[in-house]
Amino acid sequence: MEKIDDKTLQGLRDMGAFGLQVPTEFGGLGLTNTQYARLVEIVGAHDLGIGIALGAHQSIGFKGILLYGDKKQKEKYLPSLASGEKMAAFCLTEPSSGSDANSIRSRAVLSPDGKHFILNGSKIWISNGGTADVLTVFAQTPIKDPKTGETKDQVTAFVVERGFGGVTNGKPEKKMGIKASNTAELYFDNVKIPIENVLGEVGKGFKVSMNILNNGRFGMAAALSGTMRNLIRKAVEHAHQRVQFGKTIDTYGTIQEKLARMAMKHYVTESMAYMISANMDSGATDFQIEAAISKIHGSEAAWYVCDETIQILGGMGFMKEAGIERVLRDLRIFRIFEGTNDILRLFVALTGIQVSRGRSTEW
Repeated sequence: MEKIDDKTLQGLRDMGAFGLQVPTEFGGLGLTNTQYARLVEIVGAHDLGIGIALGAHQSIGFKGILLYGDKKQKEKYLPSLASGEKMAAFCLTEPSSGSDANSIRSRAVLSPDGKHFILNGSKIWISNGGTADVLTVFAQTPIKDPKTGETKDQVTAFVVERGFGGVTNGKPEKKMGIKASNTAELYFDNVKIPIENVLGEVGKGFKVSMNILNNGRFGMAAALSGTMRNLIRKAVEHAHQRVQFGKTIDTYGTIQEKLARMAMKHYVTESMAYMISANMDSGATDFQIEAAISKIHGSEAAWYVCDETIQILGGMGFMKEAGIERVLRDLRIFRIFEGTNDILRLFVALTGIQVSRGRSTEW
């Protein structure tokens, strides 16, 4: 499936799936983080491509409006985004900027009349890039230091509408997995952004981007928990029915050990997802380390569980008919996007080192 069919999209709209955590006053369901995690887990058990389309829309796409938007921005954008009438996307990655988000080259310069920022640049590998109407875009803006008078570029976050003009996208990317989700390059050519569409403060966009990613990262562990639960179910069913050497293979120690390890990894991932969501619901704001760890562990555990499921099913697991090869392809991206596992490991280590030295670090 190279795209989500219209019937499925409409069904998701009818269920309110595009505005799960949008407050009811703006047309959403107003779910808690824990309730959101539960629904994401269900989606993750069935189709990660659809999960990515939904997550790119609300977990990061318009999350900045929820976290940093003022009253007018929320009133203007959230109702149509919550209903699914409009789609959202998070636009950070560029050809020369991946993990080093501060090195983006897209630029937004204030117009002579001071009413708009003029945006030029491009973004790559943007989930929902070809379908989104509302974009959270990060660009360098020249900022003058009031103390020294020196002007330096700093990242600013903007809410950009495709309807502003000058926004175009490339063809959908041909990907290894999550094929149902739209991924495309975006181009910005002299896009006029009203100054009221700055998200947060001018020059504070890097912090905005990191907080958006930190806030939505726990959902990845929840989705992968659902994926692992479904894979384990398939593995157990096959092991219970498959007879070799006169016995079902679930009676052999080798298979039992595989299933035990798979269950352990699933349990840890699920526990982390709901621990973090519960902490967030109780008002905790310092959860970025836990979220990073849950993303690292969840993505690697899900890959392990999927690989072992294929092994237990043997030749059948390698066949397209079983549906597991698609899951394996879908899973590979989870160790890369929304913070590579390599960078997140450095983040965890750096934070621990700095805290032990009496300093703090912010992402």
